[in-house]
Amino acid sequence: MTTLTVHNLDDAMEKQLQIKAKKHNCSPEEEVYRILKNALFPKDQQKNLGSRLHEQIIEISNGIELELPTRSAPRKAPSFENK
Repeated sequence: MTTLTVHNLDDAMEKQLQIKAKKHNCSPEEEVYRILKNALFPKDQQKNLGSRLHEQIIEISNGIELELPTRSAPRKAPSFENK
């Protein structure tokens, strides 16, 4: 992982960074990481694997909805009592 040093950060920016970090309950370094991540990777690129797969399947299937099978009642729990 790369270390990044930011020079010439004015007092107002530093104060805002501290406020945002405190609001998100993290360090200023973590807040800078979050800001950079959101700037470089928009929210639509931050989706998890399941969401991305779902979108691809919907796109491939032209949005066809499959009928879900009905669920049966759960099995009765076994009894461990002596008879």
